[in-house]
Amino acid sequence: MAGMRRLELAEALQLGPGWRHACHALLYAPDPGLLFGRIPLRYAVLMQMRFDGRLGFPGGFVDLRDGSLEAGLNRELGEELGEATASFRVERADYRSSHAGSRPRVVAHFYAKCLTLEQLTAVEMGAPRARDHGLEVLGLVRVPLYTLRDGVGGLPAFLENTFIGNAREQLLEALQNLGLLEPGSFARLKFSARP
Repeated sequence: MAGMRRLELAEALQLGPGWRHACHALLYAPDPGLLFGRIPLRYAVLMQMRFDGRLGFPGGFVDLRDGSLEAGLNRELGEELGEATASFRVERADYRSSHAGSRPRVVAHFYAKCLTLEQLTAVEMGAPRARDHGLEVLGLVRVPLYTLRDGVGGLPAFLENTFIGNAREQLLEALQNLGLLEPGSFARLKFSARP
């Protein structure tokens, strides 16, 4: 991930007091639905439109005085997504990766949490009533995990949006590592050369 180096979690937690920690979570759920009655959705994956017009994952800066990274992340999720987040907790077992950038001195911790489709839908429905809705968060969006016959519509078109930091790379890595895409479809994606 350009300009960022991957760290083990233990190494990231040992960084000095001049470093800030940001935690974000990919929330997803199995989705048996069909688009237009024929295109399998497979999973629902949430991202959010941020205040700056870029796509990212819910979460934000945490204070290690929250007790743990996960406690801070769960607090952030409640602020950005609302009361429906009380039905689940992101735990250490949901941790995926940490990346550090030298300027600013920030470590980005990334998690992926599998929910039921009912939990995920409740998050979507309740998000407009969350404290930060309309301020830090402009809305939620589902990531289209399919590619239309034209080879452009769906995920390839979605990936042309502007993402904050390394959110695009985190999304792609999670989709591949969690097996959320149809087998073989990851290799067929046409990725644009982006910094």
